[in-house]
Amino acid sequence: MVKCAFIFPGQGAQYIGMGKDLANISAGAREIFEEADDVLGFGLSRIIFDGDEQQLRQTEITQPAVLTTSIAILAVLRERGIFPDGTAGLSLGEYSALVCAGSLTFADALPLVQKRAIYMQEAVPSGKGGMAAILGLNSEEVVSLCREALPVGHVEPVNFNCPGQIVIAGYREALEEACRLAKGKKAKTVMLSVSAPFHSRLLASLEGKMTELLENIFLRKPVIPFVANINAQYLSDPQEIKASLVKQVFNPVLWENSIELLIKEGYNFFIEVGPGRALTGFMKKINRNVPAFHVENGETLNKLLNRLEGVSL
Repeated sequence: MVKCAFIFPGQGAQYIGMGKDLANISAGAREIFEEADDVLGFGLSRIIFDGDEQQLRQTEITQPAVLTTSIAILAVLRERGIFPDGTAGLSLGEYSALVCAGSLTFADALPLVQKRAIYMQEAVPSGKGGMAAILGLNSEEVVSLCREALPVGHVEPVNFNCPGQIVIAGYREALEEACRLAKGKKAKTVMLSVSAPFHSRLLASLEGKMTELLENIFLRKPVIPFVANINAQYLSDPQEIKASLVKQVFNPVLWENSIELLIKEGYNFFIEVGPGRALTGFMKKINRNVPAFHVENGETLNKLLNRLEGVSL
């Protein structure tokens, strides 16, 4: 029996042209892009389809753009009768997962993530903070090297993505020191193209703003199981979900543990719904025996449909 989870990517997955070919063949996808333009009051779809890479990389554009593309792809899957039994999303992807689970409306999610993006960007002055991926070390080793770098400035592990890939965030000088220490342990390091230390305690000042932002948003109980980033546990109470979305901004993302929970609970087929294939790559390192497909365009949609021929989801 197939038990399917939809997983949704976060910031960093974006690229110009994402979702465009699916919007050309799917009325449902087109409606999502049109709704995004109407709700936000500007041509987000134009930026996504044919805009400038630099503009798309601006956090307040990136976050609603990735959300919109993910939900447009979700609409395409629904048109073809493909539905999940459970869901989770990485960082920003949690908002897509909550839309998928029927807890949050797309119209409410859009301005919510746009304001979240602005708050996150403003929390630390541009150029002062950042993020880096550490490849080849385990979580204890990364925690240790961050602790060793603290005299230079604050830095901490913030994304536990999969075995051998942990993202750290903090002040720029401390990040560079932690990366230097990691290289001394024969690890690879990659500075990420973000301008703020997302999910670190340097963003703790946003707690009040995020609480206020979510206060008037109506959340329903999810109609399918939803796994939260901050504790890698199922959440169903709307108030608990709101609290988790507040804490998520300045707490680590426990992605590896979230996927392990779903697998333990019998989920045996994963579909990454959104731009890129980062989460599918993580899946192979977490448990390569569990099938994982990504859908971001017509080609990947057809691959999934061929794989699912004769299978009921």
